[in-house]
Amino acid sequence: MPLIGLGLGAALAHGIGQVADYVAAAAVIGIGGWMLFADEEGEEDKAARITTSRGLALIGLGISISLDELAIGFSIGLSGLPVIAVIVAIALQAFIAAQLGLALGAKIAKSWRERAERLAGVALILLGIYLIVEQLPR
Repeated sequence: MPLIGLGLGAALAHGIGQVADYVAAAAVIGIGGWMLFADEEGEEDKAARITTSRGLALIGLGISISLDELAIGFSIGLSGLPVIAVIVAIALQAFIAAQLGLALGAKIAKSWRERAERLAGVALILLGIYLIVEQLPR
């Protein structure tokens, strides 16, 4: 999904020019806000639905879960970063995150997982603000 978003974002960036950097920053801030303020209630119900889903419902759930990754890829595409470097970085990040998640996920409490997600949201918002400030004329 990040690679699909990367392709879509790069195509849009080519079409809208210099505004793309601001759109990318706004998208990163939006994702961070969504992570920060997303409703955590019902997460166990959602997890139960995922484990019992079959067929098209499972595909739909997979796509909906991947929308945040699509948005991140879209933001990267808008920013005009080199595609090969982005692909390598995404693969490396996914590998490291998966290994850490497996090693640490079962050992930390639910409240810590939620705090980590909120911290990631704050980090994305700050990154988006930084991207905007970097584009402002000096």
